[in-house]
Formats: sequence, structure tokens, C-alpha cells
Amino acid sequence: MSQAETTLNVSSTSSDWRGVALSNFMLSPFSLDGALFASIEGFIQGIKFPEGDARREQAFVSSGWDAKHLGDTADRSGAYWKGQRLPYGSAEHHRLIERAIRARIAQNSGLAQVLASTAGATLVHSTGSEPESPTTSLPATVFCRILNEMRAELLSDGQVRPA
Repeated sequence: MSQAETTLNVSSTSSDWRGVALSNFMLSPFSLDGALFASIEGFIQGIKFPEGDARREQAFVSSGWDAKHLGDTADRSGAYWKGQRLPYGSAEHHRLIERAIRARIAQNSGLAQVLASTAGATLVHSTGSEPESPTTSLPATVFCRILNEMRAELLSDGQVRPA
């Protein structure tokens, strides 16, 4: 990243490959609480459906727009995990998504390196649909906070070094 580039859009529409790689849309398998997921987007969309709903499992094995469009069919009345219903959009809901994002990065050393390589850049999440939907599962501010905290942890722990 050149000196002039101080902002990095973490989105599937980013002009920087690192932003695309770190986006929730990417096929990037990870496990959480003993279950396997194809992508963060699939996880985010799948937990909108109660356990036992076939769309939940379909979302969990999806990525990108397939997952996003599936989630559009949810009623957004809650987020469901391990037999619990979390209020949709609540701090608990966001913490669950954060756990998934952290698991994805922790389980993929390449993604950890990519995140570390963004040191010095301001991370933003702009999908081109501004203003952000009030019913989004993961507000841009929350998503960027998670990534910034993880990047700081990776760099301070010496786990990875910026490229």
C-alpha cells in the first residue's frame, strides 16, 4: 500500500484484493463450536433462521450473494445459536458474529497475514448501498471495530508481522 492509500475498503467490491479476501462474502471455510461453515456471510445469514429450518443449513454451506439472498428471506426476528434466541441486532448477536470472524482469521494464517498487512490503513466497509440498511446484521462500524481490534492483537502479540 502506498503512502497515499490510507483507506482500505473491506468488501467484495473493494479495489484492493486484501479487502476482497477479508470480506464476509468470500468462500473461506472455518469452524465454530464444532460446526463447519463455508463463509462468514453464510454464518451471518444462517443464524437468522431457527434451528431445524432448512434455509439455515443451506446458508451455512453458502457464500457471497447466494448466502445474502437466502438471508433476505428471513424475518429477522432473532439470531439463533445453540438453542438460544438472541435479539436481532443486539450486542449478543454482534458478539456471536465476532466469534465467527475471529475463528475464521485464527484458522487461516494467510488471512491473518492479510489483515496484518493492512497496518496503518483505515479499514472501512462500503458496499455501495449507502446509507446502510437499518436491518443489517453487522453494521459497518461493528465490523470495522472487530477487524481493527484483531489487527492490533495480531501485531502486538507478534503472531504476524505486516508485509
